[in-house]
Amino acid sequence: MDYPNDQAPGAPVRSGIPEHGRIPKYYAVKAHVALLIEELGEGGLLPTERDLAEKYEVARETVRQALRELLLEGRLRRQGRGTVVAGPKLEQPLSLASYTEGVRRQGRTPGRTLISLDRFPCPEALAAEAGLTRGEPVWHMERVLLADDERVGLESTYVAVARVPGLDRDFDPDSSFYAYLHERLGIAFGDADERIETVLATPREALLIGTPPALPMLLIHRVSRDTEGQPLERVRTLYRGDRFSFTAHLRGHLDG
Repeated sequence: MDYPNDQAPGAPVRSGIPEHGRIPKYYAVKAHVALLIEELGEGGLLPTERDLAEKYEVARETVRQALRELLLEGRLRRQGRGTVVAGPKLEQPLSLASYTEGVRRQGRTPGRTLISLDRFPCPEALAAEAGLTRGEPVWHMERVLLADDERVGLESTYVAVARVPGLDRDFDPDSSFYAYLHERLGIAFGDADERIETVLATPREALLIGTPPALPMLLIHRVSRDTEGQPLERVRTLYRGDRFSFTAHLRGHLDG
């Protein structure tokens, strides 16, 4: 196969162009706009759909389709009535590090907005999954995740009231829950099971995060335990697919 000399390791092979060389018009426009994005840089204002259609000699709907894909990929974002070049995606490590740590590591300011904090008897499904006791009091805390005041996700945390009895009194919902557990209660995370899938947000979730319902989301399910192996939390976190990527460091095994 013929690889371009400047093929980036993380880019689609042959820039995604089939060997027969026939590509949809919108994809050709998308490739041209991608180069324009590199020239403009973060915050750069993209020409209008009409101007791009004239420049590349295609229909406006063709341009619109190309821009839709670049918006979904997080390379562009809407600003007022225009479209500008988006900044790089936030990289969140797949580890027991908190959301706060991950965002700060990239020079961004983390934040959260509390939607609800409720207390109720633990239902059977949650008890079975998180290793809790059916009927015992549990907290459910729902918060919108922020990065530099931009809404980027939605987090639901379930934790036994017995572990954090004063959650409704002495916890600042804009702060890190992990830091609160460690610094205030002396609880340390030991291990966790995590599962990632791609979903579309529900109408309610899209409204809270401020995105269109058709925007793909990255959904992470996590069940955490403390250093003694005791159940600690069950978390459901929805991240904007256009604003997040995830990283992990993997180690090999000799038994192949």
